[in-house]
Amino acid sequence: MAAGSIISILSNIPWGQVIEAAPKVAEGATKLWNAAARQKKEEEPNPTQNLEPSQADDLQQLHAQVSAMHGAVASLKEEMQAASELIKALAEQNTALVQQVELNRLSLIRRTAALAIVSTGLLASVIYLFVR
Repeated sequence: MAAGSIISILSNIPWGQVIEAAPKVAEGATKLWNAAARQKKEEEPNPTQNLEPSQADDLQQLHAQVSAMHGAVASLKEEMQAASELIKALAEQNTALVQQVELNRLSLIRRTAALAIVSTGLLASVIYLFVR
């Protein structure tokens, strides 16, 4: 009975919608993975590296640090956008699955009620036949 229930539940899942959403989810996950991998590969500049007493060198070093920070912020924005798209796609897919589970629950309640009514009728018929 358990295997039949599982097969019944799996057959009622909107696989078309799941499969339709899968490329979006995969694309978002790939973007997020690539952004995370790229961020790990990039080495953060060491602000204490090659310090010179000259103000010109300090200004160049600060400019390099600001440029590196702008690049890091841009990378983080890309990663956040990819994560947002992935979360949105997963949320849409989750909503569709939850709706289908709710429909399955209501169907199960109706079938259980129908089975109870039919069982009661059969039991009453059997009792009637034995009493008669």
